[in-house]
Amino acid sequence: MIKEKEIVVPGETLATGMEYLPSVGTYRKNDAILANKLGIAVVDGKVIKIIPVSGAYHPKRNDTIIAKVIDISMSGWRVDTNCAYSAMLSMKDATSDFIRKGEDLTKYFDIGEYMVCQITQVTSQNLVDVTLRGPGLKKLGKGRIIEVSPHKVPRIIGKQGSMVSLIKDHTNTRITVGQNGIVWIQGEPAGEILAIKTIRMIEEQSHISGLTDKIKEYLEKNSLKVEGKKDEKQKSEDDQGEE
Repeated sequence: MIKEKEIVVPGETLATGMEYLPSVGTYRKNDAILANKLGIAVVDGKVIKIIPVSGAYHPKRNDTIIAKVIDISMSGWRVDTNCAYSAMLSMKDATSDFIRKGEDLTKYFDIGEYMVCQITQVTSQNLVDVTLRGPGLKKLGKGRIIEVSPHKVPRIIGKQGSMVSLIKDHTNTRITVGQNGIVWIQGEPAGEILAIKTIRMIEEQSHISGLTDKIKEYLEKNSLKVEGKKDEKQKSEDDQGEE
C-alpha cells in the first residue's frame, strides 16, 4: 500500500489485492492498482485517486469559477476562464432585469471586471457557457486577484471549506476561490498580504501531512502582526481626528 499523499509516477503500484478501488488517475491491472499520471496519491476510504501536481484548468459542467470580462457583444459578455477556452455569459443568464435591444451592457458588467459564475455547458467543440443565476454567483468588487494551480484548489479550500475559513478568520479578509485557479481576496492591505502568503504556502506544501496544523500555527503567529498594524492605523486616524 502506497503512503498517503506520497508523490507517485505513471505505472507505479499503489496497492495490491481487491480491498481498494481505483479512481481518478489510477487503473487496475490484475490484482494491483497503478498510477497513470504524475501526482499525489490520496486514499479516501477504500478509494485510491491521484491529484495532479500541475497542469492547466479544463472546464467542466457545474464548476464554479472566477472569470474576467474580456469582450461585450450584442447578446452578452465573453469571459476569460483561465484556460484555452473563453466562455459566453448571455443576458438571460446574467440578470433577471429586462434588457432592451441595444442597451448599454457595460452598466451590468464592463471589460476587466470579475465575476463568480458557474459553467452550465461545455460542448464537444469546447464552447463554454456560464451563468450568474444561482446562490453565491455575483459580480466581484475591488480586491486582489491571484492565480494558483487549479489542482491545488481542493487543498486551499479544505474539507467543507475548513482551510479557507481558517485563513479568512485570521486575516479578516473575504476570499473566493474559483475551481479554475483564480482567487479573489478583499480586506485591509496587511490582511490581504498575509492571506496571499498563506495560500502560496499551502500551494507549495500541499503534499505534506499535518499541513492544517502548520498553517494554523503560521496564521496565529503572523495574525498578531496584522492586528498590530490595524491598531497602529486606528491610533493614527484617532490622533488625526483629535487634531
